[in-house]
Amino acid sequence: MEIIQLARRLAELGQTQEAQQAYFLVLKNESGKNPTLEFEAANYIFFSKGNYRVAYTAFVSLYNRGYYQDRILEIIIQGFYVPNLKKQQVLYEKNRAKFERYPYLFRHDFLEFEDLPIIFIPFNDEGYIPFYKNENRFGEYVNFNRPVIDRYFFKDLEKPVLAEDVYSQYQLEYLNDNVRESMWIARENHIYLHYTDWEVFCAYLACLDFRKMLASKKFVFLIEDEVSQYPIDFKERFGIDYSQYEVKPLGIREINRLIWHTQLSAHNGGDFFNEILYGHPNLIAYESLMFDNTLKTANEFYNVVRNRKKGERFIDETLHAISQLPNPTLKDCFLAVFLSMKDNSMKNVDPASRIVPALLYQPHFKNISYNISRLPTTGESVLHSEEYDRIKNSPVFTGFRYIKTFTPLRRFTSSYGATIRFMVKQINEKKSDEEKKGAVNDVFLNKVLNRSFMIDDYDRLYKDSILVRFEDGKLNPTATFTALAEFLDIPYTESMTYCSGATGINPESMKGNDLGFDPAAIYRTYDEFTNDADRALIEYLLRDAYEYYGYDFHYYHGETVDSDWVNEQLEHIDHLDQLICQTIAEVCYTAIKKIVTDETDETTVREMANKEGENILKQFRENRQNAIEKLLSGLHFVNIKGQPLHMMPMLKLDPALLEQPLYH
Repeated sequence: MEIIQLARRLAELGQTQEAQQAYFLVLKNESGKNPTLEFEAANYIFFSKGNYRVAYTAFVSLYNRGYYQDRILEIIIQGFYVPNLKKQQVLYEKNRAKFERYPYLFRHDFLEFEDLPIIFIPFNDEGYIPFYKNENRFGEYVNFNRPVIDRYFFKDLEKPVLAEDVYSQYQLEYLNDNVRESMWIARENHIYLHYTDWEVFCAYLACLDFRKMLASKKFVFLIEDEVSQYPIDFKERFGIDYSQYEVKPLGIREINRLIWHTQLSAHNGGDFFNEILYGHPNLIAYESLMFDNTLKTANEFYNVVRNRKKGERFIDETLHAISQLPNPTLKDCFLAVFLSMKDNSMKNVDPASRIVPALLYQPHFKNISYNISRLPTTGESVLHSEEYDRIKNSPVFTGFRYIKTFTPLRRFTSSYGATIRFMVKQINEKKSDEEKKGAVNDVFLNKVLNRSFMIDDYDRLYKDSILVRFEDGKLNPTATFTALAEFLDIPYTESMTYCSGATGINPESMKGNDLGFDPAAIYRTYDEFTNDADRALIEYLLRDAYEYYGYDFHYYHGETVDSDWVNEQLEHIDHLDQLICQTIAEVCYTAIKKIVTDETDETTVREMANKEGENILKQFRENRQNAIEKLLSGLHFVNIKGQPLHMMPMLKLDPALLEQPLYH
C-alpha cells in the first residue's frame, strides 16, 4: 500500500496520530512534486491539530508556487493572523502616537493599519512569516529578537553611526544601549536610522516596539531622501550645543556587551589573540583569567556589599562603586573586579568614544575535558563538558544582554603536541617542590573527545559565534583581524596590527613562547612529545573538522580504518604513554614515601610507585579504546534533546587582503 493510501485509510479509521505521521511522510516524499497530495497532507495535519508548523510551512510553499492560493490564504489568515491581530494593532497605534511627538522623525503621514503593505503572521512564539500584499507572496521567516549582530555598525566612529533599514528589535536595542548619549561625550552622537521606504517602515511598527528606546532621544530617523541631511548640525538646527558638556566617566551598568574569547582547548593561540585585542580603544581587555578565581572574587564582593550595614561607606573604591548601585548583581561585581585590576587595558580605552567599550573575557580552565554519552531513546552521541556547564549557567554570562563569541583554533596535532610540552615543562620546573609536582594526563583522549567546535543552535552563548584559525592570524594578520573586527563590531584600529599587553609590545605571555607574528609555532611538530601513530588517529577521528576548517592531513594517509589499524596505532602512542607512566609514578613515589615506615627499602617504594603508574596507564588505554569505539560508529552528535550539533562557522577572509596563501 502506498503511503498516501495508508494515510487516508488511517484517517478514515479515526487513528489520528498515526494518520498525521503518514501524512508527514507524504509531505516529505512529495514536496515540490505533487501539489495535490501536498495540500491534502498539510490540510489534514492542520485541521486534525497535528504539528501546525509542518502544515504552515507546506501551505507557504504551495502558495508561493501558485497553488490553492485563495484557500491557503484564508486558512493562514484565520488560523494564525486573526488571533493575534489586536495585539499588532495596539502596538502599531502606540508606536505611532510616540512618533507623532518625537522631535527627530520628520515625517508623520502614517498609514492606517489596514493599509500597511506587509502583514506579519505569527509562525511560533519567536517569529513571523511576512506576507507582502503588493507582491502576493510570503517571505522568509523572521525573528525580530534573534540575538545576532550581523551588521558592521561600528566600522567607522569618526562620524555618528548611520545604519540603513534596521528591522531587528535586538539590533535597535543594541544600538540604543551601546551608543553613548551626546551630552556624555560632549559632541553630537545620535544614531541615524535611514529607512528607504516609508510604507515598509510603517508596516514594521506593528511588530517592533520603539516606545522605550525613544525616551533617550538618541535616534534620528531619516526617511528615503532625507538621508542627505546626515549628519545634522544640532547646534544650528535645534540650538543644542553638546560641546558645553564634560565627558562623563564610564558607568559599570553601561557595559552590557561581552566578547567571550573561548578556550576551545589548551594551546590554541589564545594568548596571541588577547595580545592583538589588548590595546583596542573600544575594548576592556586583560590576559586570560582563571574562571574560578574571577568568579570567587566577584562572589566575595557581592556578599560584602549585600551584607553591608545601612549607611556604611567602604574605603575600598571598587566596593564603594558597587554599593552605590541599586540592587547590585553578580555581573556588576564581576565588572567591578575586572575594572579594578591593575593590568587591565582601561588606559587604552577612549573615554570620549562614541560607543561603550565591550568587555573581552577569556575564562581559563586548567583543562577542558569532554565526554560522550548516548541518548537512551535513539543511541545518538551527546557531548558534555562540566567546565562549559559552569560558564553557561554562570550569572556572570547570563547577565550580559549582548554576547559575541569567538574561538581560536589551531591545527589539532600541533595544539596536542604543545600541550604535552607545556605539561612536561611545568613538571620539570617543579622538581624542587615534590609536594606540588604533577603528572601528565591523557592529552590524547582529551583531544579526540573535545569537539567544542560543534555548537548547539539553541545555546544562547553560541548564537553569534565565529571560529578563527590561529594560523591565519599569524600568516595573514591584515585579512584575519579586519574580518574579526567586523564580526565583533569594533573598528579595525592600528592597535590590531601588533601584539601588546600590560608589559608593552610583543609581550612574552609564557617563557619560551614565540613573540608577535613569528610563525614558528605553526610549523613546529613537537616530535619529541608525540608519535605519528597518535597524530594519525587524531586526524582520522577529527577528519570532519579537518575538512570543514581547511586543514590537510599530515599523518593519516587515507588507509582503510578498521579495528586492526586502530589497535596498531594505539599500541604506538609511545611518547605520551611513557610520560604518563613516569610522571604518575613520581607522584605516587612521593605519596608512598610519606606513609611507609623508614625500614621500607627504596627499591620496594619504587616498585610500588611504578606499578601504580602502569595501572593508571592501563585504565587510560581502556578509556581510549571505549571512546574510539564510539567515535568509529559515526561523527554525528546531538544535544540532550536530540537536535543535531553543527560546526561553528569559520571566519571568512577577504582574498584581496591575503598576504600569503591560506594555510592548509
